[in-house]
Amino acid sequence: MKDAPLFAAIDLGSNAFRMMIGQSVRRNQQMVIQEVKTLREPVRLAEGLQGGALDELALDRGWQALARFGKKLRGFEAGRVRAVATSAVRQADNAPLFLASAERHLGFRIDVISGHEEAQLVYAGVAHTLPSAQSTRLVVDIGGGSTEMIIGRGNQLLVTESLAIGSGTFGSRYFHGGRIMAEALMEAERVATQQFESIARRYRAMGWQEAIGSSGTARMLAKVLKANGLNDDGQSGITYGGLLRLSLRLLEVKHVKHLKLAGLPTHRMSILPGGLVVMLAAFKVFGITHMIASEPGLRFGVLHGLMSKH
Repeated sequence: MKDAPLFAAIDLGSNAFRMMIGQSVRRNQQMVIQEVKTLREPVRLAEGLQGGALDELALDRGWQALARFGKKLRGFEAGRVRAVATSAVRQADNAPLFLASAERHLGFRIDVISGHEEAQLVYAGVAHTLPSAQSTRLVVDIGGGSTEMIIGRGNQLLVTESLAIGSGTFGSRYFHGGRIMAEALMEAERVATQQFESIARRYRAMGWQEAIGSSGTARMLAKVLKANGLNDDGQSGITYGGLLRLSLRLLEVKHVKHLKLAGLPTHRMSILPGGLVVMLAAFKVFGITHMIASEPGLRFGVLHGLMSKH
């Protein structure tokens, strides 16, 4: 295992930049990705999208984070590293300005990927760690600036859609400064519901056996619901009843800084309301009652692609 070559995946997300270094190891007669090191930088890129362009503070936060990642990647060959930028960079009018300096700080090329490719990579990451049973899965990936909806069977991708709604953008639009008002929560959920309804018919027609949440938002919600006993009958994962109880907790305190929730890291507080309403809308529109949270997602998919080439 010590001799196995290392690969690195960098995800320039709308809330945070993350880097995962991993290697391929043999386990139970098959090759699997083993995580070696993970780094996270709370860049909040989507927060800096002012009037369509990334503001100076957001640009600087991004460049500084990538410089720190770059130091960890010294000695890596270009073919063993892939950096991908998602929703916030896709939308930014000044993306070329950001990327020119970003690549210099990181020391590697950065690919701005489409919502469709993002969904493909997310599903590849999820499918890699799940038994390759032929059950049909609905994967919901709520990021900072976009949400990817995927149906797949085994390793096969069947349907993908990318919607421009996310925990970061909804957080800054409807819960500015961390304030939580009933009217804002209802309006945010209405807008998210409308977006999901625009694609739902095709998904309902296909159907699925299990629902999987593959983003940081899903993992955060699952952790908070379990740690605070909010799920139905002490279930793990995410339940519709648990999401409703959590939304009541938010409305009671009226501000994220007053939240007393076990399992909620400080750096996640500001994106909790936005992520919660998007997830609630997804549960309502697609009739989900229970969802499991998957650790692997986009970064695993990127690593899987790099390792497959080798």
